[in-house]
Amino acid sequence: EGLIEFYDSFKDMFEFFCKNTTIHGTIRLVCSDSNRMKTAFWTLLLLSSFGMLYWQFALMFSQYWAYPVVLTMSMHSEPKMFPAITICNLDPYRFELVSEHLVQLDRMAEESITFLYGINTSARLFHMNDRNIHVKDLSNIGNLSRSSFKLSQNFSLLRTTDLRSGKKHSSVGFRLCNATGGNCFYKTYSSGMDAILEWYRFHYMNIMSQLPVIINISDHEEQIEDMVYSCQYDGEPCRPSDYVHFHHPVFGSCYTFNSKGTDPFWTATKPGIPYGLSLILRAEQKDHIPLLSTVAGVKVMIHNHNQTPFLEHEGFDIRPGIATTIGIQQDEVNRLGGNYGKCTTNGDDVNVKLLYNNSYTLQACLHSCFQHIMVQKCGCGYYYYPLPPGAQYCDYNKQPAWGHCFYQLYNRLRNHHLNCFEQCPKPCRESLYKVSAGTAKWPSAKSQDWVRQALRHQNGYNSTSNRKDIAKVTIFYQQLNYQAVNESPLLTENLLLSSMGSQWSLWFGSSVLSVVEMFELLIDTLVLCLLFCYQRLRSKKTLR
Repeated sequence: EGLIEFYDSFKDMFEFFCKNTTIHGTIRLVCSDSNRMKTAFWTLLLLSSFGMLYWQFALMFSQYWAYPVVLTMSMHSEPKMFPAITICNLDPYRFELVSEHLVQLDRMAEESITFLYGINTSARLFHMNDRNIHVKDLSNIGNLSRSSFKLSQNFSLLRTTDLRSGKKHSSVGFRLCNATGGNCFYKTYSSGMDAILEWYRFHYMNIMSQLPVIINISDHEEQIEDMVYSCQYDGEPCRPSDYVHFHHPVFGSCYTFNSKGTDPFWTATKPGIPYGLSLILRAEQKDHIPLLSTVAGVKVMIHNHNQTPFLEHEGFDIRPGIATTIGIQQDEVNRLGGNYGKCTTNGDDVNVKLLYNNSYTLQACLHSCFQHIMVQKCGCGYYYYPLPPGAQYCDYNKQPAWGHCFYQLYNRLRNHHLNCFEQCPKPCRESLYKVSAGTAKWPSAKSQDWVRQALRHQNGYNSTSNRKDIAKVTIFYQQLNYQAVNESPLLTENLLLSSMGSQWSLWFGSSVLSVVEMFELLIDTLVLCLLFCYQRLRSKKTLR
């Protein structure tokens, strides 16, 4: 009794609360008890205020649990690292191990083009280069490949017509069926050029699957000087340690400058053309495998360090005989992640096992996810993506229906019907590069003679073409300040409590202590109920 204040009835307890609480309006329930109309009015008013208050609370919590974000933009200016630059000569190697099959494929392509368009392309399109790439210590594999692999004749190019809107539309494509020969469909294109390129790539992947997964091309005689006649960054000549070499099955011999982004040599301290990367490139089309691409020139891609360059999705082409200046501006995006959005810091928390050895990117995750599904559904891997352990690349001699399986899976991925986009979040921190380019003829008619003479003496350059086999590209920062886009919570815990306090003050003109008084009233009510129940039980026992 010394700790708890007892009341004779609930009415006494309620009157004491109304007369002494700091909540506005409650005293009107007691002072006007002789006027029932006023009592009813203030009772209704207080209940309505309670209802409005907790309705506002519900709206606040629903908004808070939706975890909305607000984007804040800020500008920063500081010296930063030059991005990684990848260049490719658009001329893939013609490996000696599969050269015979590529010759057969060229003949099939020639026959198909003649059948479709009546054009004899043998003299103009398929001139062969005698220099094939020989891979050491693979003679046994080569003999096996030549004896076992055969180009399939089941995927011939056909012309189809269909009626749409009462008009005939012609398309070109090839037929694909499942393992039992059913569920067939035509992979068609409205452009015959696109159909021929896709048909050629389809056969090309089957041929290249005969090569070993890992090929050492470091001993090949081609050096960077065969492609890059001149390289300067910030007025200083490039060093052998500034680039790494790799081979792409479609885009050919590639070099990545500043791939790691750790060398202070590549720190950008000033914006402008003189302080960027300047390259003079060999851009002739040697036509080792002419139907893989109809583009002549050099492929260039600007990307982040330790990132795999996905040249089929990004990058741009440099035309021969053209000087191209490319200005870049960096944007940085920082995402919150967690409850505020799906993103990953380094890819360790992603369910997809990456097949690339570089840092996490959305494209690397999507390609890895698709390759895992491809191996699981089709029994083999897509040639342009790395393989999971224990898998092998697709070959229609071994998996005749892999093309049917692949194109259906790829359409599902493109239409977001595979779960790869759900499994692959965006990086929480990402650097994006905006690019603006300008072009001019290079070298000019008056300067081309001495430019070619200088290149001939310095690099052994030898050409009689008129600006058709060299190109110049300069990549530079337009400005060193960059724009950072940061996500921040729209409604934090502090802001939520502040909003709740504002609503409480609006409807009742009270404070946190008033909330404590209401809890005290609830506790007193509970204690009084227990006491009354206990007294009633004792009285029953006494009567018994």
